Amino acid sequence: MPDAPAPPTDADLDAVAKLTESYERIRAELGKVIVGQGQVIEQLLISLFCRGHCILEGVPGLAKTLMISTLARTLSLSFSRIQFTPDLMPADITGTEVIEEDKATGRRSLRFVTGPIFAHVILADEINRTPPKTQAALLEAMQEHQVTAGGTQHKLPRPFFVLATQNPIEQEGTYALPEAQLDRFMFKVLVDYPQEDEEFDIVRLTTAPQEAQIRPVLSAEEILSLQGIVRRVPCADHLIRYAMRFARWTRRDREDAPDFVRKYIAWGAGPRASQYLVLAGKARAVLRGRYHVSSEDIREMAGPVLRHRIITNFNAEAEGVRSDQIIRWLVEKIPVSESPQLDAVGAGRVMT
Repeated sequence: MPDAPAPPTDADLDAVAKLTESYERIRAELGKVIVGQGQVIEQLLISLFCRGHCILEGVPGLAKTLMISTLARTLSLSFSRIQFTPDLMPADITGTEVIEEDKATGRRSLRFVTGPIFAHVILADEINRTPPKTQAALLEAMQEHQVTAGGTQHKLPRPFFVLATQNPIEQEGTYALPEAQLDRFMFKVLVDYPQEDEEFDIVRLTTAPQEAQIRPVLSAEEILSLQGIVRRVPCADHLIRYAMRFARWTRRDREDAPDFVRKYIAWGAGPRASQYLVLAGKARAVLRGRYHVSSEDIREMAGPVLRHRIITNFNAEAEGVRSDQIIRWLVEKIPVSESPQLDAVGAGRVMT
């Protein structure tokens, strides 16, 4: 018998309505400063409501930094920008211990001085410009939400998001992020050039004397509550398996791996990709007013979840095949997974 989620309660639907309304308000505030980039903003907010981190890749001048700083202002969250450079040290990010002397007793003690990572939203600007030793300073913070210094653990504020940027053009003097650290990012978001009309609006707005006033939409406590709503959204078992196929079919040693995977992929995605696909599907469904996940939600999230988890081989490089092309082939190859019972349960449950 096909699996189907239990019908949502009135409280569930109220929670979905609250998150959907918050999402629209945040987009409206961001629209005062950011022109276009609707898909990028949606993916940023999905990762936020899923407690994930994002890496944004795009050429200079596409407002990546402005987008992240404006997002922090709409959320009433503390914000730190860390400009990554070749001489940046781990202690410059996490903080360091200093010796203090009590003038009355002459006793000396160590005191931990927090670094810029102790904020809700961290902009790791041009993260690929600093050596791996400093890049690795983010690993514990991103995964455990804490920093260890002198054997003592220091908890980071919640919610906590690392939003990193990198420039795909200049490769000289840069350090590609290790795969282990890339895997900690829920999404890799590609920021593209604006359309002609959008670029006209950008030029018109940025050369005018007035400055947009951003109003806070959500507090830290409200964000934590909305993150809990996303995780309570049910996802049917057959859709979990559908999401798993996207990750499992990228592994070339599997017997059922497609021919193009064996030809072009050196290493595929791990289980974290399946987890993030389901979580992102839940968030996307809620942002569209639904209390159930559909196969469309999984497919739409496959690109940002998988593109940095697929390592292509020499054949792909020689033929100009990129990970996004392989993901499109996977979308076409993997059978669409839908359940009549799921549609019956979801019918009439879409928020308006």
